[in-house]
Amino acid sequence: MPGNLNFHNPETGQQCLSRPALEGKLSLVKVTFLGSGTSHGVPVIGCKCPVCTSEDPRDSRMRASLYIQGEGGERVVIDTGPEFRLQALAAGIERLDAVLLTHAHADHIHGMDDLRVLTREKPLPLYANADTIREMRERFSYVFQETQRGGGKPRIAPEAIEAPFVIGNLRFSPVPVKHGVLDILGWRITEILENAGPRDALAVHTVVYLTDTSAIPESSWQLIRNADTLIIGAIRVQPHETHFSFQQAMETAERAGGRRMYITHISHDLNHRKIEEICRKFREDRGLKETAMGPAWDGLELSIPFP
Repeated sequence: MPGNLNFHNPETGQQCLSRPALEGKLSLVKVTFLGSGTSHGVPVIGCKCPVCTSEDPRDSRMRASLYIQGEGGERVVIDTGPEFRLQALAAGIERLDAVLLTHAHADHIHGMDDLRVLTREKPLPLYANADTIREMRERFSYVFQETQRGGGKPRIAPEAIEAPFVIGNLRFSPVPVKHGVLDILGWRITEILENAGPRDALAVHTVVYLTDTSAIPESSWQLIRNADTLIIGAIRVQPHETHFSFQQAMETAERAGGRRMYITHISHDLNHRKIEEICRKFREDRGLKETAMGPAWDGLELSIPFP
């Protein structure tokens, strides 16, 4: 992927290998899906189903993670799952300004040790809610203990967060959501424009990332509405106790009113093309001509704002 940007327009289904032309003073934020799979990953170990044996590279899904690159040089990752090392190599990640966590399940944090290469010069800020920080400290207790030199471990500076914070020209806002009975975080990323006026407050500069979500509190909707790009976890067609179904994810996008929606955290129940068909039919049935919807895939790169 490095050097071969794969910007995607979900309305045309086409990619362009150069940065889309943007008008005015809007700069570019790039978002890369490091992984788009559910907790098992796809293919699933020992499974010979049509999806797990598919030759379509979009049906091979590492655990869900997102990489954000700001035009001011900002570099941030959301979640460090078990394949983080492979994902970082594929995306050409050489440094990070911070890691954001959604929650502490294994498929979202068990690649954290591989951050040690990126923390040689200084500790890396890590932001999450208090429950996630506490569980992460238990799971990776050795990181925060005095140990012998030479073994190598990541230098992490965790901070429990409840309010928005800024890294460079990007504002990160935690979005409380439910994952079954668990209180976890989604994330809203907004570009801060120099000399911005009232008209620049439009959410065309915003991406919202909600993975492992089963319900959205009413108080969080103000952070979700009218985002340029909404990324939602949904694992399958059938209802699930702790995750949105495809239908629920698309209904969330419909209510949110943004310009495009991508599904992530996908299981091996259906292949990429079938999920595309489900999204296309939902849009047609609901008359959502102005909203693009579809499944993400590993390595997909998006430009924010949506040209």
